[in-house]
Amino acid sequence: MKYTGEMEKAMYQAYGFGYEEYSRKLSKRLEVEQHRDAEYKKSLEIVAELNRKFHP
Repeated sequence: MKYTGEMEKAMYQAYGFGYEEYSRKLSKRLEVEQHRDAEYKKSLEIVAELNRKFHP
């Protein structure tokens, strides 16, 4: 996959480092994946809460 300037900008905004550093350092990849996992779990909680409110 070709990495674009927009993707690089998004990485810097979200995590404070670019794709090159992400691809070279395992610690950076783990940091990003932990963040993504936390966001995913939070979204599941939001969906479950909305389902409880609107589909009793």
